[in-house]
Amino acid sequence: MTKPIVIIGAGYGGLAAAIRLRARGWPVHIVEAGPQPGGRGRVFQRDGHRFDAGPTVITAPYLLDELFALLGRRLEDYAELVPVDPFYRVRFSEGGHFDYVQDDERLLAQIEAFNPRDVDGYQRMVKHSRRIFEIGYQQLADVPFDSFTDMLRVAPDMLRLGNHRSVYGMVSSYIRDPRLRQVFTFQPLLIGGNPFNVSSIYLLIHWLERKWGVWFPKGGSYALIEAMVKLLGEVDVPVQLNAPVEEILVEGGRATGVRLADGTVIEASHVVSNADPTHTYKELIAPEHRRKHTDQRAGRVRQSMGLFVGYFGVEGDYNDTLRHHEILLGPRYKELLHDIFDRRVLADDFSLYLHNPSRTDPSLAPAGRSSFYVLSPVPNQRSGLDWSELGEAYFDKILGHLEDRLMPGLRGRITTRFHLTPRYFEESLRSPDGAGFGPEPTLTQSAWFRYHNRSEDVKSLFFVGAGTHPGAGVPGVITGAKVLDRIVPDPAERLDLPGMRG
Repeated sequence: MTKPIVIIGAGYGGLAAAIRLRARGWPVHIVEAGPQPGGRGRVFQRDGHRFDAGPTVITAPYLLDELFALLGRRLEDYAELVPVDPFYRVRFSEGGHFDYVQDDERLLAQIEAFNPRDVDGYQRMVKHSRRIFEIGYQQLADVPFDSFTDMLRVAPDMLRLGNHRSVYGMVSSYIRDPRLRQVFTFQPLLIGGNPFNVSSIYLLIHWLERKWGVWFPKGGSYALIEAMVKLLGEVDVPVQLNAPVEEILVEGGRATGVRLADGTVIEASHVVSNADPTHTYKELIAPEHRRKHTDQRAGRVRQSMGLFVGYFGVEGDYNDTLRHHEILLGPRYKELLHDIFDRRVLADDFSLYLHNPSRTDPSLAPAGRSSFYVLSPVPNQRSGLDWSELGEAYFDKILGHLEDRLMPGLRGRITTRFHLTPRYFEESLRSPDGAGFGPEPTLTQSAWFRYHNRSEDVKSLFFVGAGTHPGAGVPGVITGAKVLDRIVPDPAERLDLPGMRG
């Protein structure tokens, strides 16, 4: 009988990989360290409020449709996605705002109000973004970069598209207004990248959002995790919770299974790690099995920034003022990002992402209340910051800023509150340096330079998730599961799929 593929971690990537591998006839067994599936995308239930822990922006929903269709199902029978308009309201520290929307007429009218000369520049930038998307996403995102020749093959296209330039540098070549430059360059922060450092290949995010829109699942983003777990249950894929992996077993240079923290051994045909690759190599594989990814080499990987995430419920709502997604820009842009990514100091000012999900789905809060999530990019744990001392005061400062800027009376209306810091990402999610998104997506840590989907050290070991190609973000990790379809062999003996329907 064919041994199962064991998947370490039940995040978006691990669940998507399980669906794809099961559709090909593999028996699959998922082990998850935490008490619930989801990984970074878990959910918190507090005082009647439902708070998404991780992703709150869903783009490229066709990827989810594909997953369910592989098993003869329809996504809409498991979860409901609703469009968000505007995608984001971007607010400037000096006053005023910009609504980032899908509709050309509304978008261009706003650009013209900021700077008429930027209308033509934006239209040319969008064409460039689309060309990058057609190469970087449609042709390369689901292709494994196993050898350097794979990188050389696409290098001419990347050079021709200017991908050696940063996102900010590329946008600035088309857009003059400094406020609009911020509007069209903050997106790499959603996958852990500094727009002044990451390759302009990530400008493809702009066209991806324009092409497919921005969506939100009823019940919160965790409703998608619940939908995938339900689907997997229907095809006999167990998700074993509270089952942290202590070691990936290797015999004859091949991954043969995993040993859990309680001593249980699960034998496997192959192992897929949805855990961070740095953590996987350093903590789960004995040094004698690693010639390339030694502790020293893995320790040199530059991780993305950290995240401070505050959750709070309030009496009433602020729907007259706030949209679903709000970006509150601070007085500094480049300098603040330099403090976060390079100097690794906690600045006095900040830029914030404010999520107002109960505007779209009131069921996420008790009657007469609202649920909020506020995120501040901060230095990762390499900073040495003591969040046990800083956390509450930092949250108070953020709440005070929100109250003064656009949520009057906020602190007197709060009914529940708690927060997460890089320490949570490091300890609970086993993310090296407490990074929010795995390795920083710089040019030298993307594509072939990123952790490969197929291990170079251990045969039959594969990776999916934010740390491997193509990278972080829900579209990235789900597309990473498509890469596995190209590199994981078919089972010698297919396991029938129960309950299939056409």
